[in-house]
Amino acid sequence: MKKEQVVNCQFSVWYPIFKKHTIKSLILPLPQNVIDYLLDDGTLVVSGSDNNTQQTPANNSDSNIEEDIQAPEFPEFNSKVLEAINALGGHVFPKLNWSAPRDANWIALNSSLQCQSLSDIFLLFKSSDFITHDLTQPFLLCSDKDSPDPVINYKMVLRKWSELIPGGEFRCFVKENKLIAISQRDYTQYYQHILKQEEQICQAIQEFFIQHIQYNFLDEDFVLTVFHILQGKVWLIDLNPFGEVTESLLFSWGELMSGEITQQQEGPAFRYTTSEVTVQPSPCLSYRIPRDFVDLSTGEDAYKLIDFLKLKKSQQEDSEEENAPQ
Repeated sequence: MKKEQVVNCQFSVWYPIFKKHTIKSLILPLPQNVIDYLLDDGTLVVSGSDNNTQQTPANNSDSNIEEDIQAPEFPEFNSKVLEAINALGGHVFPKLNWSAPRDANWIALNSSLQCQSLSDIFLLFKSSDFITHDLTQPFLLCSDKDSPDPVINYKMVLRKWSELIPGGEFRCFVKENKLIAISQRDYTQYYQHILKQEEQICQAIQEFFIQHIQYNFLDEDFVLTVFHILQGKVWLIDLNPFGEVTESLLFSWGELMSGEITQQQEGPAFRYTTSEVTVQPSPCLSYRIPRDFVDLSTGEDAYKLIDFLKLKKSQQEDSEEENAPQ
């Protein structure tokens, strides 16, 4: 995997090419002050939070003082985000150049990545290791690591919210412009319809790839995620680099890169969870205990936990007010 391949898999690069075959989205340049805020590993305070105070220990004293912590405001960027959200129907799925904060849905009150405001997006982004990776180490596993890193212009991507059934998503591995493997995306669960429609699903995905994707992307090796609707229609969901930075799901990167799969059969290998016996826990579960909680258990930083609990309480109170009878 080369750095150029990572650059080509940015959403802002592939979306204009395949716009007709994917979910409607809007792309906003990410201001530097917003990037700095997302990378700030200090107090968890987001715009829109009512309770912005923090208990901090006084220097050289056993007593505590209360210090007001104001949530940063980005009025111009906030206006652009709200305008984009409204243009997309009022609910969006957010991501950066490559990643969505899938590892952070635990922090949202509805355990969903559906967002209606900039504060919703910030809460997910600041809680996500995937987002931090985008901002700090996008070329971490590249083979040409000694070459200069390309300049990245960071973007916030807002995608029109769509209720996608996890059992309809499939990850497709393309090598030398040939579709070599297809894996069930949510491989931790068993979906009976995949077993019943294996041949139809595989054929529909192959036809979609040949008609709309093959030879149209900038690289010969890449990974695409698609959504298969029961009626046979296929939508492009995402594009990722062909390399270890992308989850190989029910395959190993060793067999994908070696050509072992293509030698075994003519068409793409299709793997999915075949029974409830093989169901596994979600790989994102390991992200659900915040680093702040670990700090608390070791006595390193109890104040971050206080901020987190205050924020959750404030959000819950706002939700109760909205649902209260008028």
